[in-house]
Amino acid sequence: MTFSNPLILGFFLVINVAVPTLATVHTVGDKSGWAIGSDYNTWASDKTFAVGDSLVFNYGAGHTVDEVKESDYKSCTTGNSISTDSSGPTTIPLKKAGTHYFICAVPGHCTGGMKLSVKVKASSSASSAPSATPSPSGKGSPSDGTPAATTTTTTPSTQSASSSTSTSPIVALFFTVSWILISYILV
Repeated sequence: MTFSNPLILGFFLVINVAVPTLATVHTVGDKSGWAIGSDYNTWASDKTFAVGDSLVFNYGAGHTVDEVKESDYKSCTTGNSISTDSSGPTTIPLKKAGTHYFICAVPGHCTGGMKLSVKVKASSSASSAPSATPSPSGKGSPSDGTPAATTTTTTPSTQSASSSTSTSPIVALFFTVSWILISYILV
């Protein structure tokens, strides 16, 4: 059974690469980030968003990420936000299927283009469409029926792609532990 350990290691490496991705991180606006003058509807039009994915809004001081109702999105009305964050790069996990609306609540920014409408599918295996679910502010989100998630601050990425795909840490941990146990049993 000398060949078993390299064979098993190779098997788990192939499985880790071949396992379909379970979550995608979408960087809103790609390299432009969350800024005045960008066309976020065009940005979102060719992307698929699913429950389990997340949106990363990269921005500096002087901007916010507010989830709002459709009517407030269309009219760029501020003050009625479902959730809000202004602490810098903001990651919003996509927890629930449906259309969600985001604006910058700084006067003039929404009308200057800082607004995003996204539609999230029920699972990552569903077909394409854009979306997201809010988090930051401590307010609960009526769109998912749960208290708002805490904001995760991220460092702006230097990726050239608009989103990155990663295997769930839980899946990676499962395969790593399995490999260790099988190696231990075979040795």
